[in-house]
Amino acid sequence: MAEIRQFPLFRHLRAEPTSHVLRYRGGALTTAGPGAAFWFRPINTAVAEVPVDDRELPFVFHVRSADFQELTVQGVITFRVTDPELLARRIDFAIDLETGRWTQTPLEQLAGLLMQLAQQFVIDDLVKVELRRILADGVAPIRDRIAAGLDAEIALDELGLEVVAVRVAAVTPTADMERALQQPTREAIQQEADEATFRRRALAVENERAIADNELKNRIELARREEELVAQDGANARRRAEEEATAALVAAQAADERAELGARRDAATIDLVDGARLRIEEARAQIDAQTPPEVLLALAVRELAGQLGAIEHLTITPDMLTPLLARVGRQEG
Repeated sequence: MAEIRQFPLFRHLRAEPTSHVLRYRGGALTTAGPGAAFWFRPINTAVAEVPVDDRELPFVFHVRSADFQELTVQGVITFRVTDPELLARRIDFAIDLETGRWTQTPLEQLAGLLMQLAQQFVIDDLVKVELRRILADGVAPIRDRIAAGLDAEIALDELGLEVVAVRVAAVTPTADMERALQQPTREAIQQEADEATFRRRALAVENERAIADNELKNRIELARREEELVAQDGANARRRAEEEATAALVAAQAADERAELGARRDAATIDLVDGARLRIEEARAQIDAQTPPEVLLALAVRELAGQLGAIEHLTITPDMLTPLLARVGRQEG
């Protein structure tokens, strides 16, 4: 919006660089350009201000598809003025010389024109296509159709307008139709979720079963090992008992053998001693038989004399001396 300062008899106007100012005096164009600044007398001056910056025009269209379903198309049209003088001759951009505001609503008129043209292109295109196809194709075909239609529109060239860009943000059906279209997908997703939940539960049950089986196998294995351990302990005990019994038997046999050997040795010793004694006695008997009685008597007396210290009483009977004396007498005779 232009800034107008008031002075006595004169006024001063200053516009922004994005505004193209047209100054008319006496019905003739005297000043034209963006960002203009000048003095003027309001009594014989008219001023128009045309914005030349890029403008965005949001739009919302309600159209019907080939299968009679309501659709909403939302987007933005970006446009700019390429010929301000031409546009100012077609649409009133005159400003109030006191406030600097437009006396009419030129931008609303441009917006209405652009929206009507764009909506007509959308209607002509979507009325031939069914709803599912429209939603499946997305926003690109609609955007391209609007852009192509506006670029080819002669009315915009005659107004000095240029469409810079067209953006379509969304193409949506009614809420009920959207829910109806989403229902199969939602049900499929829910079914997949249920199946995934079922698979997870089945997997959990299978894992629990595997864990239980593993625990059972472990218990069986432990029981088997305990049984083997008990059997091994029993076998070890039996082996130790057998070894101890064998050792005891060997020890007993060794003791018996030692005893038998000792007995044999003792018996042999006794036999040797007895034999020696017997042989001594036999030799002695032979000697005694060959020795004269008097000699024997003398030997006996000598032996007796050697034992006197240990003999307390000695009894000699006549029976003992008679044979000896008789034999001595015979020898003397």
